[in-house]
Amino acid sequence: MNKDKILRKSEDFSNIISNQVSFKNKYFSLYYKESNNTLYGITVPKKIGKAVIRNKLKRQLKNIISNNEKYIQSNYNYVIIIKEPALKLDYEGLTNNLLDLMKKVGTK
Repeated sequence: MNKDKILRKSEDFSNIISNQVSFKNKYFSLYYKESNNTLYGITVPKKIGKAVIRNKLKRQLKNIISNNEKYIQSNYNYVIIIKEPALKLDYEGLTNNLLDLMKKVGTK
């Protein structure tokens, strides 16, 4: 994923989450908001594990997003919050669960 597609500011995260349009499953919470361009923010709470584990999950999600951008609805800003059960998933499981949520965007 390119660095120009990453949300960085805390107020941007808060703005999208406060919009309260979301999809959730056992592994992820996906908040989104319509926008002119597509940006992604990935959040991993500290209770999930040490920094090595959290950074690994973020790297995997960034890779999943960049490999599957053609399946993701554009013109939305996304905030993805990873939940603790996601630690038990392998890469393929993460991919399937995340893409299932992201395909629902725009169908509401």
